[in-house]
Amino acid sequence: MKYRSRIDIVADVLKTAATGAKRTRIMYIANLSHSLLKKYLADAIKVGFVAAVDGGFETTEKGHNFLEKYSQFSSKYTTLTSQLEDMRFEMEILERMCRPDVAQGMRVGSDRKNRK
Repeated sequence: MKYRSRIDIVADVLKTAATGAKRTRIMYIANLSHSLLKKYLADAIKVGFVAAVDGGFETTEKGHNFLEKYSQFSSKYTTLTSQLEDMRFEMEILERMCRPDVAQGMRVGSDRKNRK
């Protein structure tokens, strides 16, 4: 199970409120309990990301700026995480090649190719 960071949750709240939404909709779309919804909405209002409008909530310009920066960050983070995973895999291959029992087996295999 993947846990969301604080900024991921804030982004989910802001995305849901982008065109205006009531508490219940934000709670369900952002996948939050009622207590977490109250906490994150209060924090978002305090920092100016969300404004109360007509019995609901709407993302402010400052909130939209956050979402834009979050989107850029998220894209970079996903790319780097993928690259890091690839590097770990390559390191594991190199580590295995350093083991005498594995390296010996590899040499035998390559000798067979040279004989043909």
